[in-house]
Amino acid sequence: MLRRAENLSSNGSHVQHIEENGGPDPLEDRRLRRQSTFGGSIMRKLQEVKLDAARFLSRSRSLHGRSPPNTFSVTTEEANGIKHKKGHARSLSEVNKPRPSGLGHSESAPAAINTLGQHRRVLSGVAEQESSSVVSSPVTQESRGPPPPEIKPDGDVVVPKLLQLGTPMTKVSAKKHKKVVFRLDADLGQIVWESKQHKIIPIENIKEIRTGADARYYREQFQLSQGYEDRWLTIIYIMDNNYKTLHLIVTTRDVFRMWEATLRQLHAIRQELMTGLGNLEMRQTLWEKQYWKGADEERDQKLSFEEITKLCKRLNINSSQEDLYGLFKQADPLNRGYLDFEDFRRFVKLLKGRPEIRRIYNKLKAQNQGVFDFNVFKTFMREKQQSTLSREELRTLFDKYAKPSGSAESTSTEALTMGVDAFTSFLLSPDNAVFSDQHAKVHHDMTRPLSEYFISSSHNTYLVGHQLVGDSTIEGYIRALLHSCRSVEVDIYDGDTEPMIFHGKTFTSKVSLREVCAAIKKYGFVASPYPIVISAEVHCSVPQQDMIAEIMISVFGDSLIREPSEGPPKIEALPSPEDLRGKIMLKTKNLVLAASMETSDSDTSFTDTSASSASASEAEVVVPVMREVPPERRKHVRRQSDLAKVGQAVLQRVRSIGKAPSSPRSPSTPQGRVRPSTATVPVLNSAVTVPLSARLPLENAESPRPKPKMSLALVALLVYTVGVKCRGLNKKEVYAPEHMFSLSETTTNKMMKVGMMDLIKHTRTHLVRIYPKGMRVSSSNYEPHRFWATGAQLVALNWQTFDLGYMINHAMFQRNGRSGYVLKPLALRAPNKDLLMKRTSHIFQATIISAQQLPRPKNALGHEIMSGNAVDPYVEVSLYVPDWPSVTSAVSRSNSVNKGKQRKDSSAAATKAPNGSTSTVEQGPGGTLMAPATPTPSVIPGRTISTKTGAVKNNGFNPVWEEKLSIPFECVGDMMDLVFVRFVVRRQDDKEGDEPLAIYCASLGSLGRGYRHLPLHDSQLSQFLFSTLFVRIQITGV
Repeated sequence: MLRRAENLSSNGSHVQHIEENGGPDPLEDRRLRRQSTFGGSIMRKLQEVKLDAARFLSRSRSLHGRSPPNTFSVTTEEANGIKHKKGHARSLSEVNKPRPSGLGHSESAPAAINTLGQHRRVLSGVAEQESSSVVSSPVTQESRGPPPPEIKPDGDVVVPKLLQLGTPMTKVSAKKHKKVVFRLDADLGQIVWESKQHKIIPIENIKEIRTGADARYYREQFQLSQGYEDRWLTIIYIMDNNYKTLHLIVTTRDVFRMWEATLRQLHAIRQELMTGLGNLEMRQTLWEKQYWKGADEERDQKLSFEEITKLCKRLNINSSQEDLYGLFKQADPLNRGYLDFEDFRRFVKLLKGRPEIRRIYNKLKAQNQGVFDFNVFKTFMREKQQSTLSREELRTLFDKYAKPSGSAESTSTEALTMGVDAFTSFLLSPDNAVFSDQHAKVHHDMTRPLSEYFISSSHNTYLVGHQLVGDSTIEGYIRALLHSCRSVEVDIYDGDTEPMIFHGKTFTSKVSLREVCAAIKKYGFVASPYPIVISAEVHCSVPQQDMIAEIMISVFGDSLIREPSEGPPKIEALPSPEDLRGKIMLKTKNLVLAASMETSDSDTSFTDTSASSASASEAEVVVPVMREVPPERRKHVRRQSDLAKVGQAVLQRVRSIGKAPSSPRSPSTPQGRVRPSTATVPVLNSAVTVPLSARLPLENAESPRPKPKMSLALVALLVYTVGVKCRGLNKKEVYAPEHMFSLSETTTNKMMKVGMMDLIKHTRTHLVRIYPKGMRVSSSNYEPHRFWATGAQLVALNWQTFDLGYMINHAMFQRNGRSGYVLKPLALRAPNKDLLMKRTSHIFQATIISAQQLPRPKNALGHEIMSGNAVDPYVEVSLYVPDWPSVTSAVSRSNSVNKGKQRKDSSAAATKAPNGSTSTVEQGPGGTLMAPATPTPSVIPGRTISTKTGAVKNNGFNPVWEEKLSIPFECVGDMMDLVFVRFVVRRQDDKEGDEPLAIYCASLGSLGRGYRHLPLHDSQLSQFLFSTLFVRIQITGV
């Protein structure tokens, strides 16, 4: 029975005992049930399990340490369940030993212990005390059968037999506690258990493993006793496009340590494989084991031609029976009619043949009388790959892959040659990675002021779902921070005892500010050492504002930036990320400062609300909200009118936020006095020049302003990030270096149309935060590169939504060692406009050559969809160009127009800009898209241009296209870092909204040229272990 804490006191002393299912919990039963019909067999089994556990725990936990051979025994009864077959007996564990028939991946429990109850009785004998003593087996040497296999799927990681067989655990959720047998299938790379359905968690889908104190938050949420903490295991993973959690209480400390150590090792290895290319031998071994086991339906270590045919269908290979049989015969040199494991590996090598690489190789060596020596390699790297490595660096790289040519008279390095296999290995290696920053550490200059960096930022970080009905949790902060997010958001309201964080006037749940701060403190600097900005909207009374300051000071300690005791410092320029390593900064609106500048609103809350007035009907908000309310929360919604109130509240908030303040005065304008004719006034919090007749009337000079209510303790936490209202961007408005304002995406779009250069100039020295408009209630994202082009540093996104905007953001901040800080292009940092006047035209050329081991689509449970439909894949390439500032000189503009006049035979094709407008793209001879002839007066609209290959019929495994695609684009100031390309592999019969097979996204500034393999990802940006896209990338000037 689980001990539940009735009132979670600090010492956890008061607990309440509850029983489930009306009876005692077998997991808590310390007595061995000797009356079982399995009797002595189970006793011997128990002793062997203990011996296995003790030996496993005594081994080194190093990923590279060797483990001693397993020497424990198997009883006679167990031996009866093992098949003894002639011929090949090699398992996926690479041990030449028979394997138990009960290890089939489709079975829920081993054959030797074939029911859940019997399995529980075995494990109930494993003592729950902390002792790790070993019980000697009474089984004599004569009665021992062959030792069971040790699985070594990833290098030297040993998976204990107990975990292969499965261990019963208590699965904990908010609704119930259930006893389930979990096992670890290392060959398939999965955690497996049986519920109403066959459940799996692929190890590569695991995002985090938490144990003990790290998982305390969840244990306390479930109000369970602290006594479970040392056996608590929480697994956070992605399935069906969503983050999910699995909470387990393991029966014993020994078994818990087995699970934790083994799972962490397997997870670490797969995570390493998911950071790019490389480790070819490891990847190949994993692939062979995974598919060998899946194909061996009879568990006899043999594959018949029928099983090979089924495997090929699973791999999306729909070749003719004759072709497959020909490969089968080549892989079966002994003509036995089946393939053992070595034969299978031979068959796989034939299946994975790369004729396209052989053609490239032969063409290269033909230039040197058929010899691929260093000179051929150097020419290839210089001309095709556009490498900037020195001759010495290229020589070292060549020597790494080349082998002696075989000439007897010379053993010098000059005699080395590179064969086609070595050339293939090089093309697939990290030395030829398409992402130039893939394995780099922090290499940007981190000593520049904060305003010179793009900073990875999150919007409404506490939400992990819908903006109106989602859950508020610390998980959002942990996920973002572990992915190097450096700016998180908190919306703080009065709580019963302490301030709480949630989305006001919605059905979102609440989370404690103290818990959020503790999570930020713990996870804030795991992925990056550089400073964190907490962007706060404070809606609290002054006493609870004091509590906000007290909580942050007590939790963050010296990490929190505060005013010195002698008073606020005089700041001439913002500090650098290097100056602020390990520091946390609070940013919120300073109402005291706002009052002194006579621009504060009458609202006593101080928020950075610059949201636009988006017009929308009530139905546009309410109807989607009704659909989004999760079932478990519908019981709290008494009437449909409750949802209507939420929708109306959102509309009212968005509309009221967008209204201009009633008195748009600046410090230089006396109260009640107006400026002549036209003036720059804040409309939607942006600086827009409008005729005087269009301005709102000034408020009555006699109407009193309420005194701002803000805690001085909170003001003292605002040092380098002081929130102020945007009063316009003009010469008369002066902002101190530490002044920072927030703009909604719609406000920013309007400012870009009338004065993009003003925003670029402001962001050279000041921080600006941009956030999604209020009507994005489904937590969708804009495309952030459009706002990076304005120089804005903190372009905040909804990290819970894996859409195009998130993908572009992810691609940007994979750079610079994934530190969360990327130095802005020089054109956005330089004090003059010279670079911004440089406008160039280019053509992006991508030759889509082939794909390797494309994945099959999966269902909501993570299982491959084994439909009989053939996969006809094609590749779509899209280029995302941001809005550019238009400061082109008259000469350049004239040349651009003249070029446009020369395209007499071209036809026009429309492309959609991200902001909803369209620009005309001309289509020249052969269908090649041409750049537009004339830019718009103030801004060159951003564009998205897509093109695609034809489909390859009946081959979803290793299709070959060898098709060139061309996309024209314009770039300003050499800011290739802000132009993004996305490769999407789709099926020909896909419908709109279907998940693609695989994707890859990167900025052109970090994309290598020449022949490259793109590591493909799923829609959640988790890299596939085995899937790549082979391309040739070129960017040429026009």
